[in-house]
Amino acid sequence: MTTRTDIPAAETGGEQRSWLREHSELGVCALLLALGVLVLTDALTMDVDIAQRGPVGPKTVPIVVGAGLLVIAALLAVDVLRGGRGQAEGGEDIDLSEPADWRTVLLLAGVFLGAAVLIEPLGFPVAGALLFWGAAFALGSRRIDRDPLIAAGLSLVTYTVFNNLLGVPLPGGPLMGVL
Repeated sequence: MTTRTDIPAAETGGEQRSWLREHSELGVCALLLALGVLVLTDALTMDVDIAQRGPVGPKTVPIVVGAGLLVIAALLAVDVLRGGRGQAEGGEDIDLSEPADWRTVLLLAGVFLGAAVLIEPLGFPVAGALLFWGAAFALGSRRIDRDPLIAAGLSLVTYTVFNNLLGVPLPGGPLMGVL
């Protein structure tokens, strides 16, 4: 039995890290695989009363989506292992040398979280208006005279379309009697 003493241990660890870095898209494959298994498991364990459904029931779409995720994960893994690589982002308005704008990301996350917390007590029209105005503010708009009015109008139109026209009930909050 011979051992290689001419290659330091740090280099073999570096080769492994280099291989993982070159095949980092396999992480996306693993995520798609796990998501596909989760969707299929949920779909196949779904309790459905067949007597009230036709041949295409509520299990059909999740099974198709889960199977599609598994197929895409397998095809992507094969492509990556054969040497395929995703292209780096190269948009005309993107400067890849600049760091991420974490302030904007955190502001948007806070606005979304705030809207999710406030939708039940305040209702969709108020929470939606705060969501639309907060998102506009986080993305750089500073028109205090215009943005809240547009956000309120957009929120009321969205509430009316979903609640009255589409029949999707949204919480009205204190404005339930008015709207």
